[in-house]
Amino acid sequence: MKLLKAALAVALMLPLASHAALGGAPSAGAASQAWLRSAAAVAAPIASASYRVHEARDADGVTIREYALPSNVVFAVAWQGPVRPDMNALLGNYFHRAASAGAGKARGTGPFIDRSDDFQIESVGRPGHFFGKAILPRLLPANVRAEDIR
Repeated sequence: MKLLKAALAVALMLPLASHAALGGAPSAGAASQAWLRSAAAVAAPIASASYRVHEARDADGVTIREYALPSNVVFAVAWQGPVRPDMNALLGNYFHRAASAGAGKARGTGPFIDRSDDFQIESVGRPGHFFGKAILPRLLPANVRAEDIR
C-alpha cells in the first residue's frame, strides 16, 4: 500500500516537473494545462495561428516557455529564473551541441551565445537571475523571427 501511495504521489508531481525537449513534443503537462497564447497574440496578427506558447514554472521557480508548431514539435524554448533549468532535459538531443560549443569557453566569463544554421542558443545570467533561449531556426514559422522568442 505504501508503494502505491508513493507511486501516486510521484505521478501527480511529474507533469509539474516535466518540460519538452527541443525538437520533441510539448511537455506532458501541456495537454492538461491551457496554452497561454497563440501566434496571433505573440507575433504580428495573422489569419491562423502558426505556433502555440506554453508557459510553466518548475519547482526551482524557473519559468519555461515552449514554442510548438501545430505539428506538435517544439521549435524553441526560453527560460528565466533564479537558477538555470536542467539544460539536458530542456535541450534533449541538442544538449551535446551546446555543451561542446561551450567547452572552449571559461565558465563565468560572460554570456554563452552559439549560433549555427540549425541550432542557436543564448544563455545569460548571474546568481539569482538567469535567462536564455534555444531555437531550431529551420523550424521557425515564416512569420516568426528569432528575436520574437523570449
